[in-house]
Amino acid sequence: MSDATGRNDEPVRGRSVRFRLLAIALLPMLVILPLLLGVAIYRWNAKFDATLISKVNGDLTIAHQYLARILEKTGVQIRSLGLSARFHEVVAEDARGPLQELLEETRKEIGLDFLYLTNGRGDILASSPQLHGIPRADWPIIQSALSGQVPATGVDIFANDELAAISPTLAERARLDLVPTPNAVPTERSTETRGMVVHAASRAMLPDGGAAAIVGGTLLNQNLEFIDTINDLVYRAASLPEGSQGTATLFLEDVRISTNVRLFEGRRALGTRVSAAVRAAVLDEGRTWLDSAFVVNDWYISAYEPLVDSFGKRVGMLYVGFLEKPFSEAKYQTLLIIILAFITITVATVPIFLRWATSIFMPLERVTATIGEVERGNLAARTKMPVSGDEIGRVAVHLDSLLDQIQERDRQLREWNEELNVRVRERTRELEHANLKLEATTKQLIMSEKLAAIGEITAGVAHEINNPIAVMQGNLDVIRSVFGADADKAKVEFRLLDEQIHRISQIVTKLLQFARPEEYAGYVERHAPASVISDCLPLVQHLLNKTEISVVRDDRASRLVLMNRNELQQVLVNLIVNAIHAMSDGGTLTLRSFDTEREGNPGVAIEVADTGIGMDTEVIEKIFDPFYTTKRRQGTGLGLSISQTLIKRQGGQITAESRVGSGSTFTVWLPEAS
Repeated sequence: MSDATGRNDEPVRGRSVRFRLLAIALLPMLVILPLLLGVAIYRWNAKFDATLISKVNGDLTIAHQYLARILEKTGVQIRSLGLSARFHEVVAEDARGPLQELLEETRKEIGLDFLYLTNGRGDILASSPQLHGIPRADWPIIQSALSGQVPATGVDIFANDELAAISPTLAERARLDLVPTPNAVPTERSTETRGMVVHAASRAMLPDGGAAAIVGGTLLNQNLEFIDTINDLVYRAASLPEGSQGTATLFLEDVRISTNVRLFEGRRALGTRVSAAVRAAVLDEGRTWLDSAFVVNDWYISAYEPLVDSFGKRVGMLYVGFLEKPFSEAKYQTLLIIILAFITITVATVPIFLRWATSIFMPLERVTATIGEVERGNLAARTKMPVSGDEIGRVAVHLDSLLDQIQERDRQLREWNEELNVRVRERTRELEHANLKLEATTKQLIMSEKLAAIGEITAGVAHEINNPIAVMQGNLDVIRSVFGADADKAKVEFRLLDEQIHRISQIVTKLLQFARPEEYAGYVERHAPASVISDCLPLVQHLLNKTEISVVRDDRASRLVLMNRNELQQVLVNLIVNAIHAMSDGGTLTLRSFDTEREGNPGVAIEVADTGIGMDTEVIEKIFDPFYTTKRRQGTGLGLSISQTLIKRQGGQITAESRVGSGSTFTVWLPEAS
């Protein structure tokens, strides 16, 4: 019965192994290879499109250079006329006829539509052809030429009446009927009457020494020679694949005024308009368009760049592009060939993989099932396969042998691991306990030894110093009585001696106060924190004068504190001096007092804050310890310890907050005087 159960279970487990083997066999062909092909095709398509964009960008560069060359050449030719000896001879004769003939001859020679000479007042001295009005004189190009900038060239937009003032023929040539165009910005206009002109001017000197300008231009509206030359330069024969064609266009704003794009066979798309998307990107935003675009009636790989007139305003566009359809068809054909080749190879090779996989399914199912049992924690599971000569059979037998060894070693390792963990935990607890006791004992011994030594030394020093002080003070009084009235002659000296003797006495008292604080509590009284702070500032004024430290006061405390005034002053002076020392390069000393509570008890907080070098966490933890100091040569390490002792004796506390580089804040909290 058990054998039957095993036979029923094996197919269920075997399907999992079969699935994985099939996946191993087919994954490279059906998953990885398609993914790699997809990535490769995606990259190829992106590179293909980037190549097309790069080409059309290069085409636009050629067209731009040609237009720039036309502008430069026009400016140079007009400047050459102004510098020629013949021009100066004709101008010197002050005869209108010869000057008119020279301008006519030059205009035809260099291929301009108009050429005239004007002075700084806007008067026309001569022109070709004969002008029918007074041309506009405030063009930046003309003003630049009159001011001496040579040559001054650009593309300018002439209104129809401005063209008519030069020549009615130019005004008529500029007129174009607008053709309704899909995707263009809606407009109510039906015609375009303005003209885009290659505009150039050069400075010339008149016989009377006045400045004049030679002004010339070429109308680009319906100038098919200009646009066909660009197209021939950019798209020479065989530069595009069969079926594609290159086009070039000049736009006045969004209207095609010169183009070789065909509206239909035999008619150019003059008067059609660019799409709204291209207009927004190029004319409104001033960007160069390098992308696919719908041009009149088909999709083109297109490049548009804005044209700027002499006023600095975007007035038109220069376009080149080529038909996209042949390139798209070539891409699709290539993709179809790759897909068909992949399908063919897959259909031919998958059956072979399946036959090879079948021969190893059954033995591996048994091995897989055994490994699964072991993974679930059953180290007693075995394949129990008979010895055979093939590789899989030998692997199964070897697997059983290895599982026997693993089971035994696992048992031993578990025993050793448990024993080791127990020992480690015991030793760790012992070491941690011993270290804590040793650290605490060491700190207590050091502190006890220091305090005991200081107490003993202080008492002895105080006794030894107080006796001489008493003798000195007594003899000083005797001297005063001996001298009598004559003692006033040395009144200042006697006063200084009294002060210094008193100072020595105070120092001794402070030492005793540290060693035996309970014996020197002093007389306590109620004080307003603001008045105590005010009394402290004169005591440290000499230190403030040595540095660039500004003092900020913020006295908001309304409660009184109960403490000996001298002791409170001693604490605050010590904190202020420490703050000044921390700001050797200057800063701000802030003194605040305000009402606050601590653990439900009303009180007053006095803050001493500086903007000095600050302290790290390790220093803050030690600053109230006796003899700890960061002033290597100046400090004794007793100031903050004594201050903390004095404040705690009154039921208060001193706390510190600091960050390195951001300054420190010491807060003295005292309970409210009852």
